Amino acid sequence: MGFLLAGIGAILFSAKAIVVKLTYRYGVDALTIIGFRMMLSLPFFAVIGLMQARQARRGRLPRLTGKESLQIVFLGFIGYYLSSYLDFLGLQYITAGLERLILFLSPTFVLLITALYLKRPIAARQWFALGMAYLGVVLVFLQDLSLSGSNVMLGSVFVLASALTYSLYIISSGELIKRVGATRLVAYAMSVSAVVSMAHFLSVHSWEGLRQPLPVYELSLLHAIVNTVAPTFMIMWAVARIGAPMTSQLGLLGPVSVLFLAGWILGEPITSLQLAGTAFVLAGAVVLGRRRAER
Repeated sequence: MGFLLAGIGAILFSAKAIVVKLTYRYGVDALTIIGFRMMLSLPFFAVIGLMQARQARRGRLPRLTGKESLQIVFLGFIGYYLSSYLDFLGLQYITAGLERLILFLSPTFVLLITALYLKRPIAARQWFALGMAYLGVVLVFLQDLSLSGSNVMLGSVFVLASALTYSLYIISSGELIKRVGATRLVAYAMSVSAVVSMAHFLSVHSWEGLRQPLPVYELSLLHAIVNTVAPTFMIMWAVARIGAPMTSQLGLLGPVSVLFLAGWILGEPITSLQLAGTAFVLAGAVVLGRRRAER
């Protein structure tokens, strides 16, 4: 069950790029996509958050301190609002396959940031893994550049910024999740992100922004439930059953699944250069994953 949850969760998380691409066909912008996504997923996370808060009031969970509450607000802002918004901006200009590969550089950012600030040395094998991962992204980037033009650079910068902000979220949540708990942290952070996303959306588009074609609502509901709520808890339950290292390894199914889903649903080309680039990125992730498991 743990393997199944981790695999399906990784595929569903990654497939959000396909849904976002389909939603863009109806003339909406990135802010509308993230606003609708968080508006429709908020009820699920709010209910779970209220259940967790009730347990804390009854003494079954430790109460949050003021510092921990501020940390959760920060994590909700940077991890699920800012990172997602930058990601969706980038998807306007690049293919779903390249977007997923760039996001998969997050573990390398985590490694580099922790090495810089925590003074942890990077082993030779890790440098080799970093080189493979970045070489793979460069190969797919060059492929997209030849097919889609100069906007690929702009889109790649947005998604790269998304991967960086998500890495900061991962690093910042490391100690907090031990004290607060995974379920409560996810529910609270996602609720904060939803409120911020909806406030941003309404401040720009007002209530008129809710007047969208029915397919936008249908795709947004799919995005909220299938690509946000369900995989969030699938990954969490998988970690509880088989551990974080193995769950991370099964996350490699994400970029591979998006490559073929994008070719099937969106008609994006699958070339030998893309396959080679994907193989390099996945190989780098495997090496880094084994290093984490050993440590």
